[in-house]
Amino acid sequence: MKLRLHQFLSKTGDFTSKADVKQAIWDGDVTVNGSVVKNIAFEFNPAKRIVEFQGRILKLPITDYYFLLNKPQGYICSRLNSQERELNKTSVYELFRDAVEPKVFESLVTVGRLDEDTTGFLLVTTDGKMVHAITDPNRHIKKTYRVETEHPISRQDIDAIREGVEVSVVEFGTLEEFRTRGAHVYLENERCAILTIDEGKKRQIRRMFTTLGNQVQHLHRLSTEGMVLSDFNLESGEFCAVTREDINRALFS
Repeated sequence: MKLRLHQFLSKTGDFTSKADVKQAIWDGDVTVNGSVVKNIAFEFNPAKRIVEFQGRILKLPITDYYFLLNKPQGYICSRLNSQERELNKTSVYELFRDAVEPKVFESLVTVGRLDEDTTGFLLVTTDGKMVHAITDPNRHIKKTYRVETEHPISRQDIDAIREGVEVSVVEFGTLEEFRTRGAHVYLENERCAILTIDEGKKRQIRRMFTTLGNQVQHLHRLSTEGMVLSDFNLESGEFCAVTREDINRALFS
C-alpha cells in the first residue's frame, strides 16, 4: 500500500501540523532509505522503506487496516493448509503478501467468504470486531450479486426467490435442507439476474438455483449495502485501502 510522503509523516503523530510536515521535507530533514526526499508527493510503500527525520526512524502507529479487494476467480478465502497446497490452490491472502508489512499480513482476515469460483467485492481487514459486526446474521447486511445461469431464469424462479426457496441439496453424500429468506431480484437478461440477499448461508445462491433446476455459471458480488465495488475502479485481483469510516457510513448508517 503506497502513501505520499506528507501523508506518511502526518500519520506518524510526530508533527503538530501539515505545515510542519511540509517544512521538514523542504528543509531536507527527511530521508527515505537513506536518501533525502524534498518532494512532498513522493509515493512509497512504508512496509518496504525506512523513513527518518533528522536521523530518527519514524513509523506508523499500530492500527487496524481495511482493504477492498476485487476477488479474482480461482482464489479461496482461507489460509492454505497442506492439502490445499498439494492441490495447487491459491489464497486471496497471497495478493497481500508483498504489499503490506508481515505483521499486518499475518493478521488479515476476510469479511465472510466467497467461494473459489465467485468473484468481486470482498473486504479484508485486521479488525476482528468489524468482521463480527458485518457477518452477524442478526444484522441482515445486504449483499448484491450478478448471477449468470446455464438456462433461462423463469418467472416462476423469480417468484420463488422473492418468496424464499426451499433448498434441498446433496453434497459429499450429505443432504442439506433450509429455506432462504425472501430476496430482491430482477433480470438483466433471460440468463442473468441481479440478486440481493441479507443472509449468508454456505454457497447459498448456487444452491438456490440448483434447487430450482438451474446452474450458476458465474457469480460476481457487486456490493455490500451502500459500498459498491465499481465505485473503486479495481481490476480483478486489485485492492485498495479504505477507512473504517467509509465502511461504517456505507454499511451501518
